[in-house]
Amino acid sequence: MAQRKTKQGTTASSAIMFGEELKYAREAVGYTQEDVGRLLHCDRTVVSRTEGGKRKPSVEEVEEVTRLLNAGDHLMRLYRRVDWDASIEHPDWSQEYADAEAIAVGLRAYQDGVMYGLLQCPQYARAIFEAGDMAGNSDEIEEQVKARLSRQSRFLVPDGPLLLVILDESAIRTVMGGPGVMRCQMEYLLQVARLRNVVIQVAPFSHRRTDVKTAMVLLELPDGQRLVYSESLDRGHLSNDSASVAKHLRRYDQLRAECPSESDSLRLIADALEGFRDDEQRARRSRLAEEQLQQQRRRQLHRGSPRIPRPRPRP
Repeated sequence: MAQRKTKQGTTASSAIMFGEELKYAREAVGYTQEDVGRLLHCDRTVVSRTEGGKRKPSVEEVEEVTRLLNAGDHLMRLYRRVDWDASIEHPDWSQEYADAEAIAVGLRAYQDGVMYGLLQCPQYARAIFEAGDMAGNSDEIEEQVKARLSRQSRFLVPDGPLLLVILDESAIRTVMGGPGVMRCQMEYLLQVARLRNVVIQVAPFSHRRTDVKTAMVLLELPDGQRLVYSESLDRGHLSNDSASVAKHLRRYDQLRAECPSESDSLRLIADALEGFRDDEQRARRSRLAEEQLQQQRRRQLHRGSPRIPRPRPRP
């Protein structure tokens, strides 16, 4: 039987006290944080932050975890007594968004310029980080690639949450990491588009469409709450303001209606794939021709150099 490991003295935060009780209930039945995360269809870090008192779970989450851990009504009664606004150390914008994404039951995204993060293949994600501030730091780059791919694990599975993504054509035409990386990325899009919970549409250059000026994500949480997220140059903005969410959801739905169908969009992606395959073949032939030219020049240089007589052995 697990033992309670509470801090000595008065607990500084009621949210921390709730987290400690949640941890106790989890350990009492022999579950790890990974086990609970898998059963709740979220990442382990979501469970860890909740147990640390750094994240407010939804009522639905508490009800589900209570059932999984056979914890009676103790957790829910404690949850309702927590002053979450006063207790939680408010996270920065990136962590706040990550917490919301990790429990979302539906996600709608619009992305231009670069590939949307939840649809990036490993090669593309690595190229993104290599081109950014982490250039030259291979260990940190690999950690960031793993973190990005782990976010996909909830969505890119047959029974995952609904994922609707509109890609501006610039996202599939802008070359990142070379034609070989882009070929892998287009193949990846066509692969994940087979999942029933994933719908990818492309807003082509040639179509007039609703004026959506920036990339955005609309999140639906288990309790029915909706959030809208967008980024400026140096930070992200996450809002649950009902008027703002309704405005952006309306724009998103209008844009989606103006886009080609899913099947037509996938044909655009397949067309881009063929183009990148051709570019990759041309690049490969160009490298081969350059290598052959260099070899020829080295042979010519060797033949044109003065001959140095070798000493002959004396009889």
